[in-house]
Amino acid sequence: MKNDPIGTALLDYLAGEEEAEITVESNLTEDDVIPVYYLFRSEEEMPELETEALAACRGAVLDIGAGSGCHTLALQKRGQQVTALDISAGAVEAMQRQGVRQVSHKDIFDLKDASFDTLLMLMNGIGIAGTLEGLDRFLEHAKALLKPGGQILLESSDILYMYEEEDGSVLLDLNAGYYGEVKYNMKYKDQESGWFNWLFIDPSILEDYAVKHGFTFELLLEGEAGNYLARLEVEG
Repeated sequence: MKNDPIGTALLDYLAGEEEAEITVESNLTEDDVIPVYYLFRSEEEMPELETEALAACRGAVLDIGAGSGCHTLALQKRGQQVTALDISAGAVEAMQRQGVRQVSHKDIFDLKDASFDTLLMLMNGIGIAGTLEGLDRFLEHAKALLKPGGQILLESSDILYMYEEEDGSVLLDLNAGYYGEVKYNMKYKDQESGWFNWLFIDPSILEDYAVKHGFTFELLLEGEAGNYLARLEVEG
């Protein structure tokens, strides 16, 4: 299976396919599309939550799941020391073509022997944890990648509103696990990611997990659709 839909779409866009779209299937809602041009936004085009996150970055930054590299490029312009990390070969090539200076083609869990002051996870970047169990694993690994006093800046959403009925009540299947654990499949032309787990986590549960793993928790900004920016800082 050809399984790099995002990377292929990014390269096509750079080659002039400005109308390229990625189809997103999920087990929660109807199919959606991501217009690829949006992934190449400049800092001036970014929502407040993202520009606030960029402003809060400090020291050596790791942009996790960097995609097109738009956040890395914005940080480079600011003179920040930043490394872009992505599991997609196409994304890595697209970033290199645009002048991203430090790019790592890796799964975050395969990254060892490196240390950073800031781990940046925008566009619901913490989703890579996949599940609550995966969040435990991720936070432990993140601690090993952070210098003393280091921070994680992450965007996520509380998606409880997606389960609301017309009368305002919420219908949840309590046997189905945590409501923020969603399955996705991405498609572009002949490329398909295959189904994968993606985590949306509400702030109060994230705070519980952060504290459990030795982080402090701070809510920096709340958006209008349940999304938010949080800072998790290594204690001590």
